[in-house]
Amino acid sequence: MPERPTPTSRSACGPDVKPLYENCIFRSAERARAFDFLGEELVDHSMKWGRGLADTALFKGKLKHLELFVLRYGAEVTVDSDTFDGFALVHMSLRGGTGIEVDGRDLHVAEGRAAVIAPRKRLRLHCLQGAERMVVKVPYELLGPAPERGEGDIPVGSGFMVSRSLTPQWVALSQALLGMLAAPSDAVFSSAWVEHFERSSALFLSSHQPDPSYAWMSAENVREDTTRVASEPLALSHGAQCMERALEYMQSRMFAPISLSDLARAASVSERTLNVLCRRFHGVAPMTLLRNLRLDAVRSRLLLQPDANVTQTALEYGFAHPGRFAACYRERFDELPHQTLSRATR
Repeated sequence: MPERPTPTSRSACGPDVKPLYENCIFRSAERARAFDFLGEELVDHSMKWGRGLADTALFKGKLKHLELFVLRYGAEVTVDSDTFDGFALVHMSLRGGTGIEVDGRDLHVAEGRAAVIAPRKRLRLHCLQGAERMVVKVPYELLGPAPERGEGDIPVGSGFMVSRSLTPQWVALSQALLGMLAAPSDAVFSSAWVEHFERSSALFLSSHQPDPSYAWMSAENVREDTTRVASEPLALSHGAQCMERALEYMQSRMFAPISLSDLARAASVSERTLNVLCRRFHGVAPMTLLRNLRLDAVRSRLLLQPDANVTQTALEYGFAHPGRFAACYRERFDELPHQTLSRATR
């Protein structure tokens, strides 16, 4: 049995995955071994390794139908896969970001966010160096009957984000599932009850997926709905709630001009308070955090789409000055954008 690695810090919005850390089923610094093992355990795929040292670790827990994992690669990695065989995957970023292109749609799963993935044609996933995520493997049979979506008999869309306002509920459901794994050995759960709870957790995902007419975020269609959902993330301090509102505003307007006053207004605090909160929770100033989110999204786009135009992509994410953009990109990733793109095309 591989040595159990020291758990990494988790997102303030993510579940406590300690029960999964108790069962490390694989750990290796050998890239070929990681490729073979993960292909058998999760899904057949191809991998392209990027910068950083490989330190792949996979932790697993299994209930009656659901399987829960924590996965990290250590190094930056791009994964390509075809369709899944009878299941969907729920990805939740615990540390670092993950870019996903599924059937031509782009999803940017920032830390603390979750996405449901069930590709019909093609999936490409890009994990930043040091990223770690929880993955829940959900059989289609738990997700209920297929809706009238023209998607055959698959009961969920090919890829969608769990909305920010509902993410705390998914975290709570995940925590309850993890709690079953952590139960003492003499705790005997009713098999019927476990199956009912698993189905309820899966139903939460399928019943809250976006409407088929959902407009995927693009440069031409930026969300302008500023209405706040009344319910706030559970068990978060007031400061964390304010920071969450600012993050939601950033991520819903990745392509739109944003000022510090806009962020403070969205968080319902003063600019000075927002600066204090952002440094407390993220270690940087608000506008630096926004820039980093956009740089991460640009990098994911370049790695996921080798035919992307660097200048156009930078403009799309709000970088109007190519020289300044290239300098910021190099400072964050130790390489220039065209170097990233050339690696993606190799």
